[in-house]
Amino acid sequence: MSKVKVLILRAPGTNCDEETAFAFQRSGAETALVHIWQLIRQEKQLKDYQVMVFPGGFTYGDDLGAGRVLANEIRLKLGEDIERFVESGYLILGICNGFQVLVKAGILPGSKIHQEMTLTTNDSSRFECRWVHLTTNTSSKCIFTKDIEFLYLPVAHGEGKVVATVATLEKLDIAIYYTDAKGNRSAGYPYNPNGSMGDIAGICDITGRIFALMPHPERHIVPNQHPRWLEGKAGNQGDGLKIFQNAVDWITKL
Repeated sequence: MSKVKVLILRAPGTNCDEETAFAFQRSGAETALVHIWQLIRQEKQLKDYQVMVFPGGFTYGDDLGAGRVLANEIRLKLGEDIERFVESGYLILGICNGFQVLVKAGILPGSKIHQEMTLTTNDSSRFECRWVHLTTNTSSKCIFTKDIEFLYLPVAHGEGKVVATVATLEKLDIAIYYTDAKGNRSAGYPYNPNGSMGDIAGICDITGRIFALMPHPERHIVPNQHPRWLEGKAGNQGDGLKIFQNAVDWITKL
């Protein structure tokens, strides 16, 4: 079987595309860094890939709010293409700014182009750049977090607080939570670095195939990226790698 093909979307201000490509390549996939205008002009076709990724960064400078401009471009110019991509049974991953884009484009929490929640300014009112402990929800349908219990990953964002109505929160498929080192939720700041409702760090759609998270798994792929690897705290591989491996393995088995 040919390699899984991953499209990593780029736009002005994207800055985590190369790291994301490295993570997928290390997981056995073939990657392409594709600018949004290459899709809009049909120089590249979304249907030629099995995984679409919205990487981290500050698209369009977050000038109208984090991810808002790119979300509008996606919704108005690529909405139908993405709906067909999802209907084909393929995967979508959003990381940090990608989470903000997917939510504001209405792709998450559902697959319809309609916004049901948002991500807003951190409760600390400052940019949070720190490592966080995460615990997965074993009841989630999320393909990306399969067989993962705990994660230790960095965050780097100013607008990461998940906000939604009670009705929306009740129907969310929450894939990962912010916790303390022992896996306890509701540990407060700085364990929950942004004040997200329900300690939500990542969600997926009802199929488990569209997943987005604020922490950066692509920044913890190899052991020496762990901040205490010289103290022997790192494992055999970075915690984030399994997320990318799960995606590639799932597509391979289709």
